[in-house]
Amino acid sequence: MIQKFSLELADIKTIAAAAEAEALKNNWAVTIAIVDDGGHLLWLQRLDGAAAISAHIAPAKAHTAALGRRESKVYEDVINGGRASFLSAPDVKGMLEGGVPIMKNGQCLGAVGVSGVKSPEDAQVAKVGIAALGL
Repeated sequence: MIQKFSLELADIKTIAAAAEAEALKNNWAVTIAIVDDGGHLLWLQRLDGAAAISAHIAPAKAHTAALGRRESKVYEDVINGGRASFLSAPDVKGMLEGGVPIMKNGQCLGAVGVSGVKSPEDAQVAKVGIAALGL
């Protein structure tokens, strides 16, 4: 058997606080979602002014990044590159940039999904949150 790392509540709060600070610093009204390695929602935070739909999109981006163990932008690029059939992939809904996996020693611990501003800015907020863990 192998040992597996997992996120603790303190880790989740650290990620969320750093992501929120990055969004507020830039005046971005976003929703921040954090999931475990199975894509199960652990944290959802909708900042003031964030569109209601962002509370559905952010968890979907995080779910996709966790299950795929890669940034959700990879899937967006595949689809934009002409492989529209990828839209039929089962249980994969958040195929837009802004979902970023949380990786440690090659293992996926979960992911952060952000929605509410331009996709590269969503990804920026997610990455700043993850960086706060110092992995």
